[in-house]
Amino acid sequence: MAQTVTAFHGNGFSLRALAARVAAGVSRAVVRMTEAGPHAAEIKRLNALSDAQLAAMGKTRAGEVRRIFGAHYYI
Repeated sequence: MAQTVTAFHGNGFSLRALAARVAAGVSRAVVRMTEAGPHAAEIKRLNALSDAQLAAMGKTRAGEVRRIFGAHYYI
């Protein structure tokens, strides 16, 4: 028969766990801010269109992404 002994030392505070929680919180906040921005709404609208619909309007998916993000990023 095998026995397992678990030893716990300290008060449960872990700097590594605290840093992980802070990083996860910051990550969630950045995702929320990105999804709430005006670019996200335009990208959702773009993704809802088929390639055939875009072609009928004389547009390409890549061209629309450049139009949406072009002023903010070098694409």
